[in-house]
Amino acid sequence: MRETIQRLTETFGPSGFEERIRAVIRDEVEDLADELQVTPLGSLVAIRRGSGGGQRIMMAAHMDEIGVMASYIDEKGFIRLAPLGGVYSITCIGSRVLFENGTMGVIGLDEKRQDKKQIPSLSELYIDVGATSKEDCPVRVGDAAVFVRTFFAQGRRLVAKAMDNRIGCAVLIETMRRLQKTPHEIHFVFTAQEETNLSGAQTAAYGIDPDLAIAVDVTGTGDRPESRPMAVQLGQGPAIKVQDALMIAHPLVREWLVAAAERINVPYQMEVMEGGTTDAAVTQLVRAGVPSGCLSIPCRYVHSPSEMVDEEDVEGAVRVLVEALSTR
Repeated sequence: MRETIQRLTETFGPSGFEERIRAVIRDEVEDLADELQVTPLGSLVAIRRGSGGGQRIMMAAHMDEIGVMASYIDEKGFIRLAPLGGVYSITCIGSRVLFENGTMGVIGLDEKRQDKKQIPSLSELYIDVGATSKEDCPVRVGDAAVFVRTFFAQGRRLVAKAMDNRIGCAVLIETMRRLQKTPHEIHFVFTAQEETNLSGAQTAAYGIDPDLAIAVDVTGTGDRPESRPMAVQLGQGPAIKVQDALMIAHPLVREWLVAAAERINVPYQMEVMEGGTTDAAVTQLVRAGVPSGCLSIPCRYVHSPSEMVDEEDVEGAVRVLVEALSTR
């Protein structure tokens, strides 16, 4: 899976600008699906029609990543930025960014900011693309950029930008590869705009009208030095969500995933995430309500340019999903 993960994480695709990453994922899944669709908001739906007698299931992994957008360009060609998703200023300073047109830039910090003892706000940051004037600047207001980091592996640990949530996309792709038989009609949805407003999953779910839905996404960990206590660690298996800031996982879905993990002896963790959410928060609200849950990949340094996962957790997530989707 490493080659797939590297290809996905290194592809441009900030929230609302998913054309390139959608094309890459389409190339990966078109021979694995019975039908492909693109929703009006840009989510990619790969449908696998089962043998019958099962349920209509929506599997969601968002393909967008956090990024920044040019919001203002001054007379010297320096660019002010707006966030696309949850961008933290403390991880930005000195980072390189890449615009869709290939322009590279460096994020700098105002020298005359008011309180240098405080963590700077995003309004105190700017992007330097080497321009000498506003007219010379190759970037325009409204252009989007992503952080630049190459993928690397250190033993079982995999590190890249956009692990959130290209790793979830990789899990769905690999699940499609390994899933031989299923009684279910499964809609593998690579959703748009999760990082900004969850709209890709919500609108896709409305069109699919599934019997149940599962999001595959990342979650934080409690295993770093002096980190906030959390019962999730890297390398201890995928995490089955109990709740997060915006949803409580449906017990039917939660127990289905637990049973699948236990049948094939895959270690798993139970996840209670106090902040943040996933596509499952909106799929559960569609129409009359959809029983929804989430299978999470433990991830350190979420929403930074260098996010870390463990390869065994990723493999475990694939095995659990293949087992679950193979049974009624």
